[in-house]
Amino acid sequence: MPQVMEFKLPDLGEGLTEAEIVRWLVAVGDVVAIDQPVVEVETAKAMVEVPCPYGGVVTARFGEEGTELPVGAPLITVAVGAETAPEAEPEDSGSGNVLVGYGTDHSRTARRRRVRPGSAAPAVATAPAPAPAAAVTGPVAVISPLVRKLARDNGVDLRGLRGSGPEGLILRADVEAALRVPEAPSPAPVGAPVAAAGAGERVPLKGLRGAVAEKLSRSRREIPDATCWVDADATELMAARAAMNAVGGPKISVLALLARICTAALAKYPELNSTVDLAANEIVRLPSVHLGFAAQTERGLVVPVVRDAHARGAESLSAEFARLTEVARTGKLAPADLTGGTFTLNNYGVFGVDGSTPIINHPEAAMLGVGRIMAKPWVHQGELAVRQVVQLSLTFDHRVCDGGTAGGFLRYVADCVESPAVLLRSL
Repeated sequence: MPQVMEFKLPDLGEGLTEAEIVRWLVAVGDVVAIDQPVVEVETAKAMVEVPCPYGGVVTARFGEEGTELPVGAPLITVAVGAETAPEAEPEDSGSGNVLVGYGTDHSRTARRRRVRPGSAAPAVATAPAPAPAAAVTGPVAVISPLVRKLARDNGVDLRGLRGSGPEGLILRADVEAALRVPEAPSPAPVGAPVAAAGAGERVPLKGLRGAVAEKLSRSRREIPDATCWVDADATELMAARAAMNAVGGPKISVLALLARICTAALAKYPELNSTVDLAANEIVRLPSVHLGFAAQTERGLVVPVVRDAHARGAESLSAEFARLTEVARTGKLAPADLTGGTFTLNNYGVFGVDGSTPIINHPEAAMLGVGRIMAKPWVHQGELAVRQVVQLSLTFDHRVCDGGTAGGFLRYVADCVESPAVLLRSL
């Protein structure tokens, strides 16, 4: 007799607690091999194909595409040792309290079939529409933290909902139904003008956008940041890049040159390559520079990390920036590609803007922002000239250093931009 094994959504690392099903890669009745990807999920950090540790026949899938599941929730069940699928058998479809909040009705049973090769596979089982239930009295009957989060993010008061689950349990479907009901407009005072604007569109803060919002909010809450900036003449840096690329070989990007300057500056000012351990009340200065850089994708802004950037030259940095940018655009960055950064370089000049006050990428201690490089009037060697000028902005955690250190770092970066030969003295 085959043994039915349940495969649950694994811990994808870095504190991720949930993932959204983007695309099923197998159907009920398919034969899968050990470590074969069975589903593509989107976490707050990346798109990930999840491999199954069991080989056999898929007997059930849990969750439709677009459904968010918490870590530990069932994904599929696999009949290990089953080469062909027998006739349909009635079987209890209850999935425990893992799917509480996603419409699973534990008071009903369903038929789960294993399909013979060549026969049509049934679609993912969906829960019946929630039936009206009596209003819940006493404590709010909600088990799923994701249901609480959905309600909190959308301003739904759970105390006013009627749970359609067993014993009045409030399910995700109940919250979503409440969101679909338009609020009754409050009567306007006599003589007051009637507002013409509607209720507006609600966009859930979830997935990547939710993760970015939480990280930026945490940065603002925890880090006493300050920003300093300087204009720099980048004419010589651009000329140096043109000379490098004129000799053939792989092209060197401006971002790679700026990254090389940053790693040299961090070697002189290691206070900025650090993090604050609040539990121990200590500043932790980090031995390696893992350089994050901002990349815009269809999913939003992501920050891939170049490992050991301090040990790379301009050519290696250019190649790694190009590789990670391409992977980011295809949505295939692994969680490991987006975590562990110690310092971030943000080239917002690609958006055609001159300056910004960057928000530190928590839990790092600093971020260097780079505006667009453009022709401007500049005093050069005592005379007014047209030069390639860029604004550099450094936002830093005032707990790890004072303004003198931050100013020294930024001035060194500007000096290297204005005269790349300065960089050679630190090599």
